[in-house]
Amino acid sequence: MSPSVHSIAQSGFGVGNELYDRVRPSYEPSALSYIRKAVITPSPLNVVEIGSGTGIFTRAFLAHPDWAADIKQLKAFEPSEGMREVFSKTISDDRLTIGDGTFQQTGIEDRWADLVVVAQAFHWCPDFSSASAEFGRILKPGGVLAMIWNLEDRQAAGWVAQVRDRIEVYEQGSPQYRLGRWRATFETASYREVFESPEEQTWSAPRPATLDVVVDRACSKSYMAILSAEEKAKVRRDLAAIVEKGDDKVWINEREGSFEYPYNTDLVLCRRKI
Repeated sequence: MSPSVHSIAQSGFGVGNELYDRVRPSYEPSALSYIRKAVITPSPLNVVEIGSGTGIFTRAFLAHPDWAADIKQLKAFEPSEGMREVFSKTISDDRLTIGDGTFQQTGIEDRWADLVVVAQAFHWCPDFSSASAEFGRILKPGGVLAMIWNLEDRQAAGWVAQVRDRIEVYEQGSPQYRLGRWRATFETASYREVFESPEEQTWSAPRPATLDVVVDRACSKSYMAILSAEEKAKVRRDLAAIVEKGDDKVWINEREGSFEYPYNTDLVLCRRKI
């Protein structure tokens, strides 16, 4: 991976990405529809996805009825070779390419993109000014930058808050989305010169889950993936106990062990000035 990628992201997302791809949630369809309504440039559309990971967002995007017929090309960029490998195994589409790239350097030609998407990734950006300059360079006038995240809703259930409390102690100062450090982007001259003020939307999006899904999903976090086997086993036991106790748990099918996992989908839209 590029040295411009955070060290915990390099280590945590360098291997074991099949687990990440299997247990991480997809994206709220209403949020994808909202992005489509925001894109005002005429179709067919050129799309850039930066930090595409294993392709979880990409698969949802390509399959969404509001997008499926309107995409001309989608160029995805991901600095982790391991994630690109999983991406290439799980997606096949003639309109799609996947390559190495970062927020600061895509190699896309000037004013090529109608939409730039960053899903579950922008909080890892090491240089907000350079990233804003790159987004502005590759977007057409009136084009849209969409940054989207899924995040467990700790306010919705006691057990979710307890899961988050148990794993957040391992973050090691990494720039997690919930900390909001990425918001410094909007104060940079590079952003203000090229983009309008950001617009934010949130959807409540509870997902079906089981005990195994919750524990595996927690262990797919970058900072969890790099724990020793012994420490990770201890955390898994603690998480299982939290879920089994299940403060405020809402069952979907108790006999089958399925329940609601409270989530929010957060979307930030930024329009390039015309």
